[in-house]
Amino acid sequence: MFFDDLEEISKIAGNVGCAIFVVPRETEVEIPGAYLLKPETKTTITIDQVREMIAVLTVKQTNPRFVVIRPADKLGEEAENAILKSLEEPKENVHFVLITDRLSKLLPTILSRAVIYVWRGGLKPIDEISADDKVKVLAKRILATTSDDLVGLAEEIAAKKEGAREFALEVLGVAIEMAYKSYFLTEKKAFLSKIPRLIEAYENISRNGHIKLHLVADLI
Repeated sequence: MFFDDLEEISKIAGNVGCAIFVVPRETEVEIPGAYLLKPETKTTITIDQVREMIAVLTVKQTNPRFVVIRPADKLGEEAENAILKSLEEPKENVHFVLITDRLSKLLPTILSRAVIYVWRGGLKPIDEISADDKVKVLAKRILATTSDDLVGLAEEIAAKKEGAREFALEVLGVAIEMAYKSYFLTEKKAFLSKIPRLIEAYENISRNGHIKLHLVADLI
């Protein structure tokens, strides 16, 4: 969904337990009184920070409490896994606000637990997604491929000699981001319908599932 005014973020987030707002990295967003999760170092938001946040939220909130995670794509893998349950079942009066401009860097399990809102004033073309050109080309092909061509495409993605799993996950992550952005730009539900299958393939491959098998079976 689109929104037009950055000042609407707290109002929108107040209606859901977990929301992702796609906003350019340099854009200022303020929610007074929010609990802020941001990288302690230049790299990631750590699992210790997430545990500290969870401990704070064990106290019953009698008024709306916002937890702002920015940039959400800086959650480390352990931190992402630790926060999943909180995002899936937010406590009463707790609202999670994840702000990012890189949807493909978030775990699909997080994407599936949130409502996604895109700031119309900061929407960038698909070609400006942050990824290697080869990854973007393969991601576009996944979105456009037919069942007849899927086997060959899966073989091409899985053929990487080193880091094949990480490469396949990156391609799928970018394809998920492209599908969301294509839907927001065109409002064609065909793009939206592709997302659950892409997420399923991502999750199965991330659990050490057979790369080529899941690229074909889950996306067909």
